[in-house]
Amino acid sequence: MSGPSQGCSGSCASAASFLSASDVSTILAQAIAEAQANNVPATIAVVDRVGNVLGVYRMTGSPVTVTIHSERTISGGLENLIVPSELAAIAKALTGAYLSSEGNAFTTRTASQIVQQNFNPGESNAPSGPLFGVQFSQLPCSDFMTRFSSEQAIGAGPHRSPLGLSADPGGFPLYKDGVPVGGIGVAADPDYTLDVRISDRDRDVDELIALAGTFGFGAPANRRADTITADGKTFRYSDVEYSDLARAAGNAPALSTLAPSVGQVIRVPAYADAQIRAGTAFGTPASGVRPADSDLSDLDAFVIVDNNNNNRFAIRAGTEGNSSALSAEEVRTLLREALKVANRARAQIRQPLGSQARVSVSIVDTHGEILAIARTRDAPIFGLDVSLQKARTAAFYSNPAAAADLQSLPDAVYLNASLDSAGVQFRTVANSSIGAYVTAVRDFLGLPGALSDGAFAFSDRAGGNLSRPFYPDGIIGTPPGPFSKPFESWSPFTVGLQLDLAYNQIALHVAHYLNQRPSDGVSPPPTGLALFLDGQLLAPAPTAANPIPLPDIGFSCSGLQRLRNGTQTFPGSVPIYRGEQLIGGIGVSGDGVDQDDMVSFLGLHNAGVALGGAIGNAPRERRADQLVPRGARLRYVQCPQAPFLDSTEQNVCEGK
Repeated sequence: MSGPSQGCSGSCASAASFLSASDVSTILAQAIAEAQANNVPATIAVVDRVGNVLGVYRMTGSPVTVTIHSERTISGGLENLIVPSELAAIAKALTGAYLSSEGNAFTTRTASQIVQQNFNPGESNAPSGPLFGVQFSQLPCSDFMTRFSSEQAIGAGPHRSPLGLSADPGGFPLYKDGVPVGGIGVAADPDYTLDVRISDRDRDVDELIALAGTFGFGAPANRRADTITADGKTFRYSDVEYSDLARAAGNAPALSTLAPSVGQVIRVPAYADAQIRAGTAFGTPASGVRPADSDLSDLDAFVIVDNNNNNRFAIRAGTEGNSSALSAEEVRTLLREALKVANRARAQIRQPLGSQARVSVSIVDTHGEILAIARTRDAPIFGLDVSLQKARTAAFYSNPAAAADLQSLPDAVYLNASLDSAGVQFRTVANSSIGAYVTAVRDFLGLPGALSDGAFAFSDRAGGNLSRPFYPDGIIGTPPGPFSKPFESWSPFTVGLQLDLAYNQIALHVAHYLNQRPSDGVSPPPTGLALFLDGQLLAPAPTAANPIPLPDIGFSCSGLQRLRNGTQTFPGSVPIYRGEQLIGGIGVSGDGVDQDDMVSFLGLHNAGVALGGAIGNAPRERRADQLVPRGARLRYVQCPQAPFLDSTEQNVCEGK
């Protein structure tokens, strides 16, 4: 067996639950042995549960870069952008780690299944994937995600991903005694893509090599994605099993015995030094996620801390400086009520059946400032950044400043790239106007004042309806929502406004990395490649006098204060009102999108009741479900059936 057949239920993690340096070496050695058996050199990355990169090994002859593409013959967005293979491997490893918990084990193949235009992919007239848009989270520009520091190589997370979450097979979670402790990602072929046909079974070399690495650290059999359903459909975990490996797993030569000609552990600027390191124990201050202090401890909540164990997002009041702003006590009440709903809720995507939902909750004001973040025990890591994206998205699209903010932004400048003897040649493919989306949504809704008059309150479910390549969602041949590309030019790598808001920063981060990338994989700075844009020098190669010609990106994906970590397009958020006045947003992410909707909507309703009506959901006549564009009504929230573990209540959101 690769791991235990039985899993934990959310409370098994301890100070002993972490990957040791010896574990990391074993995982890398097992993956290398499988790559050798397939005669396919690979780049392999291992991370801990909060995204610390514990080691990246590049085999001699492995692809220097991979090309991002779907199987659609389109251009624009991230389509056809080349990226270093080590960044692809890290993104895959992070995806396996971040999507998984003690109750579910998801891979990059699972991610591929749940981000496409139909669920399942290939089914006509089926709604889009339940986590449509999640690939554009954990971004390198996020103000929430932490960053590698050479002074403290292993630090508090969650750490950023160079490319967001990956849908390219070859990323798995890693477990010890039923507890998720990290992830492995592999880039061996030159493509960074996704699986658009899940009716067959692939023999993907990235997946084979990564699976070999998990031997002894595999997910419990009854926690794998293929034991979990959504909308009556079973998720995919892997198209290969240990029996498919080219050599027996578990007897690989030790990493320390491999000749230098096989490859080496490499330095990955902004992510890792050229060493193998131990990971952090999740739930301890070192990981950046630890049990909450007394004001939330009775709810079994966890908070996010820095390297000095300080709560990064302690409860505070809104920053608007007016009488309508959320008070600290209102934020505390709202956070507690949302956590109470989550603790009663039945999870959708966890085993065993009947588990409680495990979620992350974020609260923001109308400026997008974080007023509180907390999570319940064992919630998947990805939900932290996503819950913040959701809260900000709901508050943003409900804000009368949204149109002007969007119209103030520069175009997204789509690029492709190639390597030659001079350096990296970036070429402009096309420009995409951010302001054009304002015109599109006004035309689509038939509302000349949309996004500038604050007349309607938009939840993430409603905004997501407007972000699909078909409207109504999934109905083949219908026009796109106004925040989406037309399907003829759409793919999960070029979706529309969501990516366009962050595209320039993602591309700049890749460019910065290439400018700093050591050609031999290990040389210390200054070393790297010269960069050219449309034939003109963008940044010279680093020198001692100019070691960082192109600085890394800042802590904002969009350039907008209100959307610093980008937007999100799947359900789980609502705006917060004081009577008719917008005062913020609450976002939730964790164990099912209907559960996310319920925790945000019902948590806000219950907080309003507890506070005597001081805050609440948007007035019903202002909610986006009053709008019926193209004859199809927008949705505001959708709460699950039989939602609670401790009662038989139904329709718990109705009439609120």
